[in-house]
Amino acid sequence: MSEEGEGLDDWGAAMQEQAEAEAGAGDATVDPDDIIADAEAQAAQLDELTEDGVTSAEPRLDTILDIPVTLSMEVGRTNISIRNLLQLNQGSVVELDRVAGEPLDVLVNGTLIAHGEVVVINDKFGIRLTDVISQVERIKKLK
Repeated sequence: MSEEGEGLDDWGAAMQEQAEAEAGAGDATVDPDDIIADAEAQAAQLDELTEDGVTSAEPRLDTILDIPVTLSMEVGRTNISIRNLLQLNQGSVVELDRVAGEPLDVLVNGTLIAHGEVVVINDKFGIRLTDVISQVERIKKLK
């Protein structure tokens, strides 16, 4: 039984120690100026804006040069009902919204960047860019 009594005494001592610590912490006040003085503030590095509103980030361009993007060419588009879609089979013809000979759209990750025409080089298809969309126009389309 004396072991149980010792256990309760230890528990009681721990509770009293915690109560004293909480009472002592309640009396202490923290000065906000002390917190600010202890903190080490650093100035943020911001890029300078140019006249066209674009930041000059040439030194940091190397960090994104190896990121892969999807480049695709779009011949044309059309809207079709699910009923007609399900009726398509081998040999079916789907009419697109482009006229023959009209330049293709060149898309990077779904964003139009240029127009071009199809070329064949060594039995492989390629595209010759005929008109590149300016950076300002691409940014306007994003907004």
